[in-house]
Order: sequence, then C-alpha cells, then structure tokens
Amino acid sequence: MATAAETPQDAAHLGALVSQNASTSRQLYAHASERPNGGSKRSKADDASEDPIMKRRFHAEYAAVETLPAVIAAKQPGKQHKKALVKSGGAPQRQAPQKLLEAGPGSSSSAVAHTALTTRGLPAMQQVRPEWHPPWKLMRVISGHLGWVRALAVEPGNKWFASGAGDRTIKIWDLASGSLRLTLTGHISTVRGLAVSPRHPYLFSCGEDKMVKCWDLETNKVIRHYHGHLSGVYTLSLHPELDLLVTGGRDGVARVWDMRTRTNVHVLSGHTQTVSDLVCQEADPQIITGSLDSTVRMWDLAAGKTMGVLTHHKKGVRALATHPTEFTFASASTGSIKQWKCPEGAFMQNFEGHNAIINTMSVNQNNILFSGGDNGSMSFWDWKSGHRFQSLDTTAQPGSLDAEAGIMSSTFDRSGLRLIVGEADKTIKIWKQDENASEETHPLQWTPNLGQRKY
Repeated sequence: MATAAETPQDAAHLGALVSQNASTSRQLYAHASERPNGGSKRSKADDASEDPIMKRRFHAEYAAVETLPAVIAAKQPGKQHKKALVKSGGAPQRQAPQKLLEAGPGSSSSAVAHTALTTRGLPAMQQVRPEWHPPWKLMRVISGHLGWVRALAVEPGNKWFASGAGDRTIKIWDLASGSLRLTLTGHISTVRGLAVSPRHPYLFSCGEDKMVKCWDLETNKVIRHYHGHLSGVYTLSLHPELDLLVTGGRDGVARVWDMRTRTNVHVLSGHTQTVSDLVCQEADPQIITGSLDSTVRMWDLAAGKTMGVLTHHKKGVRALATHPTEFTFASASTGSIKQWKCPEGAFMQNFEGHNAIINTMSVNQNNILFSGGDNGSMSFWDWKSGHRFQSLDTTAQPGSLDAEAGIMSSTFDRSGLRLIVGEADKTIKIWKQDENASEETHPLQWTPNLGQRKY
C-alpha cells in the first residue's frame, strides 16, 4: 500500500511533467497560432490557393478544363479579375485567358451571342423552291372487284397491271384500255401484296391466309408456295437484282426467301408489332421495313441483322416508298410523312399537312410523291422541297357509303404518267396529269415556312 505521504509527491512530479510538455508544445507549434484575423480556423480562398498542397489538388482536378475554349473565351467580358488587380497593385494588366473557375457574368457579351445565334439559324431558313408540277385529274374508274382493293403491281413492260382485293381474287387488267384480261383464284382470304418479277414470267402474291404464292404467268397456275409465316402476310417485295423474295406480316418478322428453292434464307426479327410495309433496293440497306410499333428498320441482307432503327414516328408506320432514281425513301404514319437519306437513314425533311391515317405512298421519277389516306384524302407532293401542290378527296362510287371513300393501295405505272389507286369502294381509279395546265393557269402556291420542323 502506498502511504499518504507519497501521494502528494507523485502528484507534484506529474504536474511538473505536464507543464513541461505544454511549454514544449507551444514552442514547437508557435507558427500555427500566428495567423491574421485572430487565428481563425478557416483561411480565405486566396490563402488556400497559395498553399502548395492545395495547388496540387486544384491542378490534378481542374487541369483539363482550366482554360476556356477560344470560342467561349471570346464571348467573355473584358474585365480584369479583382485578384489580378490586387496582385498588380491596382495597375491594369494584359487580358489573360479566361479561367472556367473565374468566369464572370456574361451580360456584356449579349451582342456577340446574338450574332452567333442569327448565323447559326440561317441554313434552316433557306428552303428549296419547289418545282412546278401540273395537277392530277381522274382519267378512268375500273369496277370488277367485290372487296377492298388492297394490292397493285404494274408489270415491267407497262402493258398490264395486277390487283388483289378482299374478294380473294387477283385480277389482271389492260393498262391502256382498262379492260379485264384474267382472274386468278386460289387465296382463301384477302390478297394483301403483289409483285411482278422483272426477270421471270412470275407473279407473287401474299394474303391474310398466311400464304405466299408464286404464279407462272405462262400457265396462269401456282407453281410454288412459301410456308413459314405464323399469321397473315401483309406485304411483299422482290429484290431488284437477286432472286430473292421478302415478305412481312402480322407475326412481326420479315422473311427472306430464295425464289427458286423456296428456302427461308433469313428471318429478320426485331419489330414488336405487325410489319405493315417493306421495300427492297440494290444497295445497303437492301431491305427497309416499317411496322405498327412506330419504327422503321434498315437491314443488312448478308448478315440478316438490323443496320439501323429510325424511331422518329410517334404512331405506327403503315407505308414506305423509295425514290426510283435517288438513294432516298419516305415513311408515313398517321399525320406524318418523313423523308430519309440512305445508307445511314439520315433524316431529311417532313411532308406536313396530310392529317389522316396514311395507308399508301408512291413516288415517280418526276419527283412527285403521292400519299393516300384512310378517309379518302389524296395529297401530291414535290419530292425535293416537301411542298404539297395538290390535295383533294376521292369520290366514292355511286351506291357506296361515304365511309367507303378510302385509299388502300397505289402505284405509278412504269412511265410515271399514270397513277393507279385501289380504293375501299371496290374500284380502281386511274389518274393522269392535266395536259392543258401551265404555270400561268395553275401558278405555284408556295410561301417559305420558317417554322419547318427539323426532326
């Protein structure tokens, strides 16, 4: 046990040690308390920036963005920073590159910014003046089908054309006289697609009965069936150079068939709804499909995969049309027609004004685009400028309901001078240009539109 006399001695010894440590600490850290402004714990930003450790940290974090780009720096106000004035003793110095961390208010640069905005906006205002086209007028009405005329195809020799309808028949018509040449029966549901081969005496058809048929036009009989679609086949197209047939339908896929062997070469899957229309062309994208999922897909035929997806449309894409000489195409959804440039699918322009469900589009070599609506509305456009030079409504056949005034299918003949239109009143109407029209009798009604959308 420690005695009571020893305790005060130990306490005195410890007290001396504590006092000695405190005085030594004050001597070692005397400079830490020698701070301006009463030794406040937080220094100013200027003092912090002079600290070598802080300098390294700032440099590591902001070195890449320390100096403004020349374009932005030119728009900054010409004021010297306060810090630069203090360091130079108040004398003005040569303007240094503006730092991002020291950017001042940009009010004095409003004139420069205004000029830049005006210059940037100029290209959008320069619109192409549309080419003058004569108006189109009704030339002939052909009756014979007992259902909606859903498909049309003109043969390469431009002597006859084929039509497919809801009455399950395919009819061959003389183009010059409009007389019926032949009726082909074999489908058990609506015929939705037709194509005539330019290299073989073949006619291809597809329908809502899931069937894809190849007809020999020398014997007028079916010689091949292409089996594979799981639901109705709504569209069909032939490759212009290869012996390939491409079909699309309600099962949401496009199928590529070898014409001769009937082999299903590719199943182009990717759409989430009905493939409503498709077109083929010589160069990539060799297949373009439009779907009710509101997208347009461009396909690499060799790989059988998507090259690109165009998602600009807000509603289902029901019609596609490729220009016969340009490497461009158009797609149509309800109230919206958009023009695209191949091969990358770059957006070019909108065709604005046809506010209807657009079922069909056709383009001829004279840069005329036709669009037909579900309510019977028809629009004729200048392909280059997007100007609508004629709009009218079709007239339903006498005895038909007004509701049957609907455009279901369309195609130009090989000369581009006749437009063949299949309608919901079971008729086929042939339109031609008014040969008596001139720029004086029908002047171009066009004013530049500054509010043209670029998306």
